[in-house]
Amino acid sequence: MSGELDPTLAWAILGLTLVIIELVTGTFYLLMLGVAAFGAAAAAHLGQDTPVQALVAAAIAAAGCYWAHAYRVRNAAAQMPHIDAGQPASFESWIDQGARLARVRYRGASWDAVVVDENAGEGSPQGGSLLYVLSANGNTLKVTARRPG
Repeated sequence: MSGELDPTLAWAILGLTLVIIELVTGTFYLLMLGVAAFGAAAAAHLGQDTPVQALVAAAIAAAGCYWAHAYRVRNAAAQMPHIDAGQPASFESWIDQGARLARVRYRGASWDAVVVDENAGEGSPQGGSLLYVLSANGNTLKVTARRPG
């Protein structure tokens, strides 16, 4: 008995690990990578060499991640609004007024923000102006001066 791990078992363990991590984090892309590892395990079980196993995993992963991305883009309008949508934020200062980048105070902390419109024709926001969160992309908020309907 050798100390080498069977490739089928190795791919299956990797696939199971990725699926478990996906269940904890909720990242659909990790599920696609887990399925890809199971595909490579099937290729290994059928006696394919390591390069073929890796190609099977790469092809399944690429197709699955593309499908997940396309699905999200296609159904973006039907998704729930962002959890912070409509919440008030206080304008602090401009970072780059030309690029509409600002600092706002939200949930007790300073955030980078993109201001998507001006204050209803009344000029740019000034210190303390009330803005409303539309969405968040990472640690950058998208805000507007008009309260979302």
